[in-house]
Amino acid sequence: MSFDGLFTRAITHEFSSLLKGGRINKIHQPYKNEIVLIIRANGKNHKLLLSVHPSYARAQLTNESYENPSEPPMFCMLLRKHLEGYILEDIHQIGMDRMLVFEVKGRNEIGDISSKQLIVEIMGRHSNIILVDKTKNLILDSIKHVSYAVNSHRAIMPGQEYIAPPTQNKQNPLEATEEDLLRKIDFNAGKLDKQLVEQFAGISPLFAKEIVYQTGIANRVTLPKTFLTLLQKMKEHQYEPSITSFDNKESFYLLPMEHLKGESKKYDSLSELLDRFYFGKADRDRVKQQANDLERFILNEKEKNEKKIKKLQATITEAENANQHQLFGELLTANLYAVEKGMKEIEVINYYDENGGTVKIPLNPQKSPSDNAQKFFTRYQKAKTALVMASEQMEKAKEEVAYFDTLLQQVETASTKDISEIREELIEGGYLRDRQKKGSKNVINAKPILEKYTATDGTEILVGKNNKQNDYLTNKLAGRDEFWLHTKDIPGSHVVIRNPAPSDETILEAAQLAAYFSKARSSSSVPVDYTQIRHVKKPSGAKPGYVIYENQQTVYITPEEDTVLRLKKSR
Repeated sequence: MSFDGLFTRAITHEFSSLLKGGRINKIHQPYKNEIVLIIRANGKNHKLLLSVHPSYARAQLTNESYENPSEPPMFCMLLRKHLEGYILEDIHQIGMDRMLVFEVKGRNEIGDISSKQLIVEIMGRHSNIILVDKTKNLILDSIKHVSYAVNSHRAIMPGQEYIAPPTQNKQNPLEATEEDLLRKIDFNAGKLDKQLVEQFAGISPLFAKEIVYQTGIANRVTLPKTFLTLLQKMKEHQYEPSITSFDNKESFYLLPMEHLKGESKKYDSLSELLDRFYFGKADRDRVKQQANDLERFILNEKEKNEKKIKKLQATITEAENANQHQLFGELLTANLYAVEKGMKEIEVINYYDENGGTVKIPLNPQKSPSDNAQKFFTRYQKAKTALVMASEQMEKAKEEVAYFDTLLQQVETASTKDISEIREELIEGGYLRDRQKKGSKNVINAKPILEKYTATDGTEILVGKNNKQNDYLTNKLAGRDEFWLHTKDIPGSHVVIRNPAPSDETILEAAQLAAYFSKARSSSSVPVDYTQIRHVKKPSGAKPGYVIYENQQTVYITPEEDTVLRLKKSR
């Protein structure tokens, strides 16, 4: 747990310095568990994200862009009614808990002064955002409703009195002295990090382990010294927001976590840190939920075609023996005089063998010699036909496997919008049934919305995240002299540089995007081809997103998420 009470205190301080006294101009609810407030403060618009996602609950300022639904949810409409145009008078934390209170004041619809509290409780899957009438201490509404049947301590429902979660009666570590620490910690019991978590509020297991690690040999002298030194930094807001990478994992905190023994990268603010750490994580989680059935269908179709290829290969192998049937038929015809009805086999001279060898031909004793010969010729013709048909079907099955492999990669890097377009593509291709109700709005032919990035020199770079977007970008939108990029022989996105003469740096940055949005995202030295659009062609009747190209050059790239985030933020 990185977002603990100390982190909440730090982010509250960051909010206060930037947002206090600002006006809430707009409120959006892009997703079920997330609210975005646009606050005008100190001559600048700030985007405040309040998330109660079960896995990624947090509060932060963000530079990310969010797509809002065409019709705002009821909770969003209520927030707009009670908070838009109001002044954010104060932001404070409740104790050392992961609870933020935004104090707002403004005039209601009849012109009277009204005070509200927007309370954000960050408690994992129990996280919530609650709007409270401060004067009456009554809940106006919440993003999640909780009845007494679920929580006997309190109900979070409109009209109920707001009751804070039960306290754990732990000591505030920022007020603790050396004597307090020595009185609460049993050095003989061991597991000092767990004891710190149990005795002091707002300290997460992550930070507790760091205290013990920096202490070294922990005793009654060293542990209090390290504890008070680190907590003094927290008191004075001496933070070094850092993400530590270790064992293919990442963890963030107010300070570099030395005990993780990984590589740490520091950031200028807590919100910048959170933007980087959560980049795409919540979106991918939402996509996973929405696309679960779609991904399963694509996997099944891919596996079905892979099994088909194995069967066709067996058919082709068998059909390749067609020449033997022809040989038996011809030799048997040449030796009909030597065959008698009732024979089970006959050994004849193989005229095609330069050494004059013989061959045994199996016979059906119930058939005449000529019928036996005709049987072999019939088998020969069937085998020839089967070989042609099986080879054609094999090519189609391989195309299908490659197509579904591409779709799987696209689902992996897709946003919620991209998923709907992939689903539409499968409907158009006849793979899925259109379950859209008659008379409902048809959006299948809507123009795809592409992701835009900006190179260091200001050049615009466009990325197609699915086949509909790829086709539109490459075959309709891009100019003939603009540059096109794609991972070499690896499923991935089409990327276009909107410049007929891009710099080498821009080509490398665009190649970063092509490698990142591909099946080789986690690989190193990924080959990325680039050429002008004029050299990219879509064959007639080809699958969506499929093209052929020539006159390409190749660069080798190791995808870096930090670079992708930088190119996106620079828009």
